[in-house]
Amino acid sequence: MRVKTGKYRQEKHRFWLELAKGYWGVNSRRFKTAKETVLKALRHAYVDRKRRKRDFRRLWIQRINAAARQHGLNYSRFIYGLKKAGVELDRKSLAYIAYYEPDTFAQLVDVAKQHL
Repeated sequence: MRVKTGKYRQEKHRFWLELAKGYWGVNSRRFKTAKETVLKALRHAYVDRKRRKRDFRRLWIQRINAAARQHGLNYSRFIYGLKKAGVELDRKSLAYIAYYEPDTFAQLVDVAKQHL
């Protein structure tokens, strides 16, 4: 007697097609393309969660560099001066201060300049 996979196959197909809901055209209707599209989307989601961290760090560094250059220092000299001064602020905090509190950032630049 052969084993039929009707119920199991229907459940698996329904699973992948529900994940593909909202995709355009045949990607949400045909099982094979729906499954491929979902797997590709999940791969991109995983990679982009890592990429988001890189992108934000790049943005913070650009903001810090732009603000430091307004006060006569470049980014690397500014960070080096802060390290020598013992100021332990991460780049996210420095970027926030540079963007929203320019007066406080100017004081940090002065501290960095003193320790260079």
